[in-house]
Amino acid sequence: MYPVLNKVPNKSYSKPLPIVVIGNGPSGICLSYLLSGYIPYIKRGSVHPHPILQRKLEETPEVSIIDQDLEYLSEGLEGRSQSPVALLFDTLLRPDTDFGGTAESVLTWWHKTNRAIPHLVLGRNPPGGAWHFIEGSTITLSQGEWMGLPDLQLKDWMRKKRRGLRNNRATAEDIAQYYQHYVAKKGLQKNFICGSVVTSVRKVSPDVSSSYAQQDSEGNSDSFWDFPEKEKEDDQIASGNLFQVDGFIKNINGGQQPFSIYAENVVLATGTYDSPTNLGVNGENLPFVHHKLSALEEAVKNKKVSMTSDPVLIVGAGLTAADAILFAHHCNIPVIHAFRRRVNDPGLIFNQLPKMMYPEYHKVHQMMKEQSVACPGPYECYISLPEHHVLSFREDKKCVFQDKSGHQKIFNISMAFVLIGSNPNLSFLPNNGIDLAIDSEQPVNSKRNPIDIDPFTYQCVQEKGLYAVGPLAGDNFVRFVQGGALAVASSLLKKANKNPP
Repeated sequence: MYPVLNKVPNKSYSKPLPIVVIGNGPSGICLSYLLSGYIPYIKRGSVHPHPILQRKLEETPEVSIIDQDLEYLSEGLEGRSQSPVALLFDTLLRPDTDFGGTAESVLTWWHKTNRAIPHLVLGRNPPGGAWHFIEGSTITLSQGEWMGLPDLQLKDWMRKKRRGLRNNRATAEDIAQYYQHYVAKKGLQKNFICGSVVTSVRKVSPDVSSSYAQQDSEGNSDSFWDFPEKEKEDDQIASGNLFQVDGFIKNINGGQQPFSIYAENVVLATGTYDSPTNLGVNGENLPFVHHKLSALEEAVKNKKVSMTSDPVLIVGAGLTAADAILFAHHCNIPVIHAFRRRVNDPGLIFNQLPKMMYPEYHKVHQMMKEQSVACPGPYECYISLPEHHVLSFREDKKCVFQDKSGHQKIFNISMAFVLIGSNPNLSFLPNNGIDLAIDSEQPVNSKRNPIDIDPFTYQCVQEKGLYAVGPLAGDNFVRFVQGGALAVASSLLKKANKNPP
């Protein structure tokens, strides 16, 4: 269904592509849709419930949103994101969703092929990115309608599949299939190269790529990377330096085909699911210590743990840890649950979720409060250790903890699952991308230290021509990553001079 290269240039693709997007999750998919010539306009006769925004939209109704001043339109908007453009695009797509409303989008989409910009979206997996890693029955944190992409509502797709939303939420399997369907339905497959792994992105001089042009012109023009040529001057988006993107494509037979592409602009859309966060304690590399929820599922499947085993240890107080607890509880696997915060800490995610909408997470929170080691409660096979941190893991499968008073405790465990978040893998960038972060002395982190971007173009402050969207730019929910795609597309269309007069 998605392109597999029959032939990859041995050295490089000589003609620079306008845009290469690294990452094929929701951010990459939405950006590809916009770069393929799908242009949003305000629907004739629509009225947005935000009166100030409505007045602004009425000033130039004939001009597409992507061509308007995004800073002006987004000024004064408030919501659950720190990104003005994310709030703007979200409220145009879902005008009153935060107030429980069901108003239709005020946008209509026109397909203008003359405004499309050639681009490639590189991803390790099928379209949908990390959603293909998540256990299929996991229920999304966000409401189902917030997981949808422009001009194809998730609920409409689910209705056709004869599936329903549970508490207005979908499963991870539904979401992954929906994203694949979206790419096919919108005709974006030609832009996606799945099974591709990027190993290096670096700046090069334009004359580096031109040194290969003569070789390629001698009969090597049937490469997949060749796009239809237009007038060279019109196609050149940026002058000056280019980016060289190196990597390989995984074949069905397990082989690897190397590639090297030159691009005038590169968009980082890799998300943060790649590298689990470590505790950094002794024994964390022992074979019974794991950092992914899938390892627990595999252990249960292979009967490495059971209801008669020593407890599994789950470390963390986020939603992934909660999912692990729910899974273990369902399988009657005994659990010790350790976390550093107080159970009533307002920063704890459970204290921020409406109980009616998230009953399963509310149940975990109840267990955390009512079943501590100091105060046995009604839940069997579960012990909560609030305000504890792990000191070490021992080879004899004992774990040493320290409580808030400095007292140490030792528990026998069968396996440990450290589920305290994840970090992006930016090893393909110079210095792991640290120089691009807001704090250029610390690693990139979606919550604490995202990449430093211009809020209205999403171009990296430290590197022109390089963009970042999604969690790398601090947008951690699907409903808000789409605003970043809008900002990037608007910027790139201006660079390409593909704006209407």
